Amino acid sequence: MALPDLVPLLQERLPLLDGVPAHDDAPPDPADMAKRDAFSAAVPGYSPPAVDIEERQLDGPHGPVPVRIYRRDAGPAPAGLVWCHGGAFLGGDLDMPEADAVAREIAARTGAVIVSVDYRLCYGGVHFPVPHDDVHAVTVWAASLPEVPTGRWSVGGGSAGANLAGGVAQRLRDEGRPPRSAALIYPVLHAPLPASGDEEHDARMASLPPALRFTPESTAFLNANYLGPNPVDVPYAFPGLGDVAGLPPHLISLCEYDDLLPSGRRYAEQLADADVDVEVELVTGVPHGHLNVAGLPEALTTIDRIGALITR
Repeated sequence: MALPDLVPLLQERLPLLDGVPAHDDAPPDPADMAKRDAFSAAVPGYSPPAVDIEERQLDGPHGPVPVRIYRRDAGPAPAGLVWCHGGAFLGGDLDMPEADAVAREIAARTGAVIVSVDYRLCYGGVHFPVPHDDVHAVTVWAASLPEVPTGRWSVGGGSAGANLAGGVAQRLRDEGRPPRSAALIYPVLHAPLPASGDEEHDARMASLPPALRFTPESTAFLNANYLGPNPVDVPYAFPGLGDVAGLPPHLISLCEYDDLLPSGRRYAEQLADADVDVEVELVTGVPHGHLNVAGLPEALTTIDRIGALITR
């Protein structure tokens, strides 16, 4: 399968995904996971920057929440960011590139303090609001760190983590302590996903291998698993179904080859209609999750946009 508009490195890796199914409700096959990991491997020769790292466990409403704190320097920092990895609410951890490499890069490039959250995943009866509450508790705690000036904390994340960051931004606004800004990278913000209304986008998506798709069937399962017994419009679960008025500035970063693109695009429209300052980035030539390919130039550009947002 040839997708000439895909960035060359990922175009070369497409054969690794032959036979790998779409995301669904079945337990992932280890061989398929290995193929996915190979597709998203770091750019050859890339090494993430060295920064100071502190591991902590914080008290949350559902028990301890592990966090990893990244600092470039000791002493005052220009800003802080609470960062949430993705993984469809079922996967991901603090070591995945979208968590670790991204946090290292932002800390090294900006001097900001980054708090990466190991929120609870939706297994074994865990559903919303548990991961949301974990991220909220960490964000409230982070605001007390003395090296970051008051009012200089932002929230952000990728995919499912962007959903959590967006929901926490709305909750903090309602509590009278909104974050400084929010960076939502290839986010899932609506259930069900909005129709794209774009025949070219739909054709692009149809050309992708199943492993790079989030089909209506798979997203329906993932959303239902996340919500559990809650209704779809429960406050803060899907930010696109909530009130966006009065939110802080947002960065919405979209991938060209992504079934979730219509959700991020629609949320950006909702923010703009509510007079919220919103910057939209369309990253061409990449599928969903480009931050997981550590060192990819397109990922580093997005990282620089996040850094500019949180330090401005």
